[in-house]
Amino acid sequence: MGCGREGLLALDRAHEIVGVDVRPQPEYPGRLVVADARALPFADGEFDVAYCNSLIEHIDPADRPVVAAEIRRVARRWFVQTPNLWFPLDPHTLLPGYQFLPAALQRRLSGLGAGGSYERLRLLDAAELRRLFPGARIIRERAGPLTKSLIAAGPR
Repeated sequence: MGCGREGLLALDRAHEIVGVDVRPQPEYPGRLVVADARALPFADGEFDVAYCNSLIEHIDPADRPVVAAEIRRVARRWFVQTPNLWFPLDPHTLLPGYQFLPAALQRRLSGLGAGGSYERLRLLDAAELRRLFPGARIIRERAGPLTKSLIAAGPR
């Protein structure tokens, strides 16, 4: 989900992988379904695994429970990775503490970072990820002693 131009197919061409993105991706090398993650056009349990890497933080917080329910609905297992809110560098801009600033200040500073254009993102912490994916194992991807990213892998 949120496959972009190549998604998981960039790493694994041996398995049948269906890419899902909200926008058409003409360069996508496999089967691509253009869909909104809030209403996936798939049957219950249609997939063995739903893989979602650094997408959920781009979803409006009010819509996250719906997206999480859709991920859990369409796949028997899921792997959902997201940057950790409490990591000192914002992963999209590489600016320290950027994720804690009000939107107006983020908009003004976004050009200084690595991200380019402004997008209002709200990063998740482990508690929110656990609420969205009950029964998942929460894995902490570390950079030294700090948790850089969080992964909900489930169900256990």
